[in-house]
Amino acid sequence: MSPSSQQDTELAKAPSISIIVISYNTRDMTLKALETAFAETRDTSFEVIVIDNASTDGSAEALTEQYGDKAKVMCLDENLGFAAANNLAAKDATGEFLLLLNPDTEVLDGAIDKLMAFAKTYPDAGIWGGRTLFADKSLNPTSCWTKMSLWSLVSQALGFSSMFRNSSFFNPEGMGSWNREGIRQVDIVTGCFFLIRREFWNRLDGFDKAFFMYAEEADLCARAARAGAKPMVTSEATIIHHGGASETVQSDKLVRLIKAKMTLIHKHFPATTRGMAMWLMKLWPLSRYLAHLVLSKIGRQSSKESVAVWKSVWDRRNIWTNVND
Repeated sequence: MSPSSQQDTELAKAPSISIIVISYNTRDMTLKALETAFAETRDTSFEVIVIDNASTDGSAEALTEQYGDKAKVMCLDENLGFAAANNLAAKDATGEFLLLLNPDTEVLDGAIDKLMAFAKTYPDAGIWGGRTLFADKSLNPTSCWTKMSLWSLVSQALGFSSMFRNSSFFNPEGMGSWNREGIRQVDIVTGCFFLIRREFWNRLDGFDKAFFMYAEEADLCARAARAGAKPMVTSEATIIHHGGASETVQSDKLVRLIKAKMTLIHKHFPATTRGMAMWLMKLWPLSRYLAHLVLSKIGRQSSKESVAVWKSVWDRRNIWTNVND
């Protein structure tokens, strides 16, 4: 067999999609995610690559036992974080496309098949995503975002984006007035259900290792846009995304999130507005802490609980303000 014929044969055998799932202390949810991915993907050839990030809840043993013969299961001795673990899994992938699928998701009604069909219909998008729902089937709007701007940071710092969640003016990053129905070009497709050609992923060198968890897809989408991509989402491809399952301590989650956003600002804002953007990001946790402190003094119980969270975040500002290239 000639080298070219052998290469054609190998390509013909390769799956259309490599489904990548990164697990961290989400054993039961991860097993459910895999169960639904296998059950609901009927028209697309696929392989599944699972990396367990040194879970302590028995995930590694359960994944190996139940899916060791159906998927490539890698169990790590240390938690590499979401970005680095996806990069590691992608190196082992053979599919034409990579699908990043969160462990706290459930695939509904052939969603992966529908997302693949969508990608083939809009090939120039470069990155594709779907719609996400909560467990009760109500809308989870976090499937996509608009990139940060000075105005979005002002609105966040002053609390407008929380008070007026359904307004795209006051909640621009969350595209508050859009119900996620139909097809739309977006700035950011969330990493919970994120489709990209493997060749394009490799060209972009995957996720930036500067991100441990959160905002890595925002960075990748920004770099992809500079390379000509126009990310798109469709409501035809719908999954359940429970959200936040691997990060149970709210203050820890916020510290990671703010640090990731500070890193995004450092990398992607122009020098003329970077300093202002970072100052506004610092103002967000401070303003939340002070607002809940005032409300707690007048008897609001929920604010009494939030004071401790935001105080912890503010007290650890040396962590999330320390941003490097």
